[in-house]
Amino acid sequence: MRSHLLNGLTAEHYRRSVTEGVERVAARLATTDRPFTGVTVDALAPRIDAIDLDRPLGDTAAVLDELEDVYLRDAVYFHHPRYLAHLNCPVVIPAVLGEAVLSAVNSSLDTWDQSAGGTLIERRLVDWTAARIGLGPAADGVFTSGGTQSNLQALLLAREEAKCDTPARLRVLTSEAGHFSVSKAATLLGLGPDAVVTVPVDRDKRMQTVALAHELERCAKDGLVPMAVVATAGTTDFGSIDPLPKIAELCARYGVWMHVDAAYGCGLLASLRHRDRLAGIERADSVTVDYHKSFFQPVSSSAVLVRDAATLRHATYHADYLNPRRMVRERIPNQVDKSLQTTRRFDALKLWMTLRTMGADGIGQLFDEVCDLAQEGWELLAADPRFDVVVRPALSTLVFRYVPAAVTDPAEIDRANLHARKALFASGDAVVAGTKVAGRHYLKFTLLNPETTTADIAAVLDLIAGHAEQYLGESLDRAS
Repeated sequence: MRSHLLNGLTAEHYRRSVTEGVERVAARLATTDRPFTGVTVDALAPRIDAIDLDRPLGDTAAVLDELEDVYLRDAVYFHHPRYLAHLNCPVVIPAVLGEAVLSAVNSSLDTWDQSAGGTLIERRLVDWTAARIGLGPAADGVFTSGGTQSNLQALLLAREEAKCDTPARLRVLTSEAGHFSVSKAATLLGLGPDAVVTVPVDRDKRMQTVALAHELERCAKDGLVPMAVVATAGTTDFGSIDPLPKIAELCARYGVWMHVDAAYGCGLLASLRHRDRLAGIERADSVTVDYHKSFFQPVSSSAVLVRDAATLRHATYHADYLNPRRMVRERIPNQVDKSLQTTRRFDALKLWMTLRTMGADGIGQLFDEVCDLAQEGWELLAADPRFDVVVRPALSTLVFRYVPAAVTDPAEIDRANLHARKALFASGDAVVAGTKVAGRHYLKFTLLNPETTTADIAAVLDLIAGHAEQYLGESLDRAS
């Protein structure tokens, strides 16, 4: 079994095995003509359940053959131009190369003596991102597993900085279009069920600052402590960007921690033409960024940034076997001092490889392309009487629904849209997402693939209309 351990003696085995795996994936990417096969749970589960994990195949080629059957053939492929569903981006090749390197070397980014240069590369990327945001010379941060963890850590720091002895008095104010991880973080932090206060949004799905001011004033009047305002730069459903400058002014006036969830909108940090949409983010106390959403990085690659490095002390614990206090005095850089995680992958390497190969402008150009595509998609939808589109995109998301001319029952229209999404997924021809707006079912395009064209969007809209019309026709037949 030692022949399977990666070391100097097995380097050639490693080269052959990885090359064979890469060739399989490359062949699949080159021949995939739709984002999904339409396989069902009932069809796929028995194939996986039938595999005896206690009887290894022993041969890499045989394992890859089996993997074709249980995974590769039926995977959902985000690189396909008609995958239009969630915040999953196609990935750039330099980042995939970085993934291969970091997995093989297997550095752990918790302490210097497990990573050496990896620690310094991550710190350099944190500084680079903080500078792009404009957080100032005292800024710092750490890579995380994703936006949910970044938001959790940011709110942990905000809770501690609030210095409130009565957790039940603490409040977190966020947009009603904000991410569910804010409520999840509040629960994990032991705050009360009423801790998260949702602030209404305007017609563009941006936080209403007048309503935010009202809620802050109400907190002061009721003896409550607003520990943080969470603004969103790129909501999951709409891609909307809250009015960050006005929110920053209110946070400064009331002495409240300002967190910006830019998990989606962080791509604008590299944008060549739309960076101004993030105006005001430089005034935040903490910022979430997900490189694996809009920097075209493989999952996972995320970070939380803070204006004041000293606030990261609230996540610091010292263990004699790992990061004893003396290391601080000796100026040994241990990233575990800043992180909620201990063992942690060198995910920063993927971004490093990307920047060193493509440059920030290369990333920004790709993100600008999908933002422009969303504008073109909005124009298509706005001009198409078959559809109702909710809001003009600030980033690359379109929320809409099919509205038949001959049907007026909102519940029936809901069912038609739900059916269209399911039927489209089952066909494998395209993958779209869904959400609710004012209690009604809508569909959603999240456009993160620069290879997607307006022709793709138009074709998918026709498919959606066709599935919805078929459902409504069958519904009328059943009713008669």
